[in-house]
Amino acid sequence: MKLLLITSILEFEKEVATLFKNAEIIVYSTSNIQGHKFFSSTNIQDNWFSAQSDTFNSKLYFSFASKEKIYEMLKEIELFNAEKQTTNPIKAIVLDIEKYIN
Repeated sequence: MKLLLITSILEFEKEVATLFKNAEIIVYSTSNIQGHKFFSSTNIQDNWFSAQSDTFNSKLYFSFASKEKIYEMLKEIELFNAEKQTTNPIKAIVLDIEKYIN
């Protein structure tokens, strides 16, 4: 068993749900989060109306699943990101579970 953590902008919520379905991961949890991005720009015009940071409404997804299903999900995410060509791709991380209580 592994733990899958995914972050994406809120606008991709329906798409991420479809990716979970395609990977046959039928149980997952979510939490609304805010992502922050700092920009370093030397051009004052790029920073005229902001403090060189942006906040994005995002979502955190997590699920405990078999490595086969998680690796299928990672493939789905890679395909989605390749097709979408966005500055805010879906991000994922996989963690090993050493011990768990069911």
